[in-house]
Amino acid sequence: MQKKAGDRKNIERRAVWMLKSLLCAYVVTGIFLAALALLLYKAGLGEEMVNGGILLIYVISSFSGGFVMGKLTGNRKFLWGMLTGILYFVLLFVITLGMYRFAETDIVNLFTTFLLCAGGGMLGGMAA
Repeated sequence: MQKKAGDRKNIERRAVWMLKSLLCAYVVTGIFLAALALLLYKAGLGEEMVNGGILLIYVISSFSGGFVMGKLTGNRKFLWGMLTGILYFVLLFVITLGMYRFAETDIVNLFTTFLLCAGGGMLGGMAA
């Protein structure tokens, strides 16, 4: 009976860590998107520059979330970082579907964004 209570506590602790790392990733996303919006307003960036900036923000944000998760877990950092990047992408996709009721992109761009988020989180976990 003691082992089940310990396992449950461990799962709860890792869930809290995951929420903290995702919160960190979304705070970083908000800060960088605000900076990108300011650049768009002041410098009149083109659509390609904005799209590239958004992808870069996704990578930086998932990297920061993976880094936090890697620091918190201490072992298998790259796996936890990659899971953080995947969950970051999934939440981003769900939010997009909730706002627009459809994904306005092709499957190749969607898969590329998924790989960038998962890879950024994994690199963040490895760097932790």
